Amino acid sequence: MIESSELIAFTERGAGPPLMLVHGVMITGEMFEPVVDHFAARHRVIVPDLRGHGRSRGLPPPYTVPELARDVERLLDHLKLPSAAMLGYSQGGAVAQQFALDYPQRCDRLVLACTYAFNMASLRERIEGRLVPLLIRCLGMPRFARLVISQGLTRVDEARRRQVTGLIADQDPTLMVAAWRAAMAFDSRPRLHEVACPTLVVAGAKDTAVPMHHARMLHEGIAGSRLVAIDDADHALIWARPDEFVRVVDAFLDEA
Repeated sequence: MIESSELIAFTERGAGPPLMLVHGVMITGEMFEPVVDHFAARHRVIVPDLRGHGRSRGLPPPYTVPELARDVERLLDHLKLPSAAMLGYSQGGAVAQQFALDYPQRCDRLVLACTYAFNMASLRERIEGRLVPLLIRCLGMPRFARLVISQGLTRVDEARRRQVTGLIADQDPTLMVAAWRAAMAFDSRPRLHEVACPTLVVAGAKDTAVPMHHARMLHEGIAGSRLVAIDDADHALIWARPDEFVRVVDAFLDEA
């Protein structure tokens, strides 16, 4: 029996085949606000806050990707769902990959959006991976959030920038340093060939946070996967181009 205190916080909306939306590091499930109503029209949408984030910040470490995937499995148990489709965005895609690898019978379909198999592959990424914890400690979460958003959300309106800034600024800095380091330690490259469920890789062709080489690595490593690159879109795809995002995901989820 799973105690409620051990569960990650979550929200549900809609009815139909279950679809889990897994958010990235240093944010919460609220990031899916632009698309959740659309998906809930045809799916039972489940949106967790990962361990250490948002309403789940009271759950203790570790914040490793395998532990986060285990939390997702516990949530399915709690909901009495044998399986679900998984959509992971950014670092949430790492969690979704881990779930598909560790619990293959419970992952019906896999959508990997603006994500990676290993996010320390280039010199820039290794520098960034080491710099972010220092910036969080020096600036604090509110100023760190404003810095990140000023660089990364140039294609969305001011209201959306304020919303996303607020979601990041509200996180606990100590927990986010631990979560960031755990995210940077993730490396699914040796196991990509084990992913057995139908998989869609969605990328922004102009994504500088998680560049296209990551999407190609996932596509080439996961047999039978499909890669869709959205022209002139960046890491803020879900906020800047939500209609195009749901269109490609719907087409994949609706396949027999």
